[in-house]
Amino acid sequence: MVTLPRVPAERHEIGFDVDVLFGAVPNRRLDASLDAVTQEQESHGIRRGLLCSLRGALFDVGSGNDETRKAAEQHPRFTAVGTVDIRDALGAEDEIARLADSGTKVLRLFPPEQWAEPVSPGLAHIVDTAVAYDLVLLTSGDFSQFWRSFADRGARVCFLDVHAYRVSDFVVMARREPGFVASTRMLVGPDSIERIAGEVGAHHLAYGSKTPMHDVMPSALRLRTAGLTKQEWDQVARGTAAQWLGETQ
Repeated sequence: MVTLPRVPAERHEIGFDVDVLFGAVPNRRLDASLDAVTQEQESHGIRRGLLCSLRGALFDVGSGNDETRKAAEQHPRFTAVGTVDIRDALGAEDEIARLADSGTKVLRLFPPEQWAEPVSPGLAHIVDTAVAYDLVLLTSGDFSQFWRSFADRGARVCFLDVHAYRVSDFVVMARREPGFVASTRMLVGPDSIERIAGEVGAHHLAYGSKTPMHDVMPSALRLRTAGLTKQEWDQVARGTAAQWLGETQ
């Protein structure tokens, strides 16, 4: 019989999930509807989330971003996150301007899903454009491959796929990039979260689950049992995302 670690009562609620998706997916067996995603988040004690449409990432940017904004308006627990097509950097200029004008504060990029290379000129241009509009960036992709596209640009960016094997790489870069943040989803090593917090500070971490593409339980349990101080845990579980949105702790 496996005994799960004891979770302190004060950690039952995770304030913010920075990695939430919904909408149209090629795999029809996956229920990525907004209702299903909301239920999944609630069942794991996650209070709020940064929400992005899969339609925008995989099919059509404009209608996907409109879909996300409408969903967030109907469900206050979610904050709308925009996206662009990296393969159309020129079109992305106009879409980023439109998103910024509508009050969007976070832009999510999907380099691997859109077959964008780490050295893509279009990706670099989109990052520079987003930084010019003071947008926070979320990005998928192996950190060791994609960090170059975001470094030395003053970017505030959360790398959603930082693996436990890449902790040292991330720490080395975070020491000189104050805006670099790692999602905790793949930091499943026995001291991955703790080491980043200890080396560069908990403000370089944010909780992410990648609902509904991944099971929420492992990432939520790992964060809840992490060896962090109360202040560090509050920062990772809510504070980093709240600061991106201009909210106070």
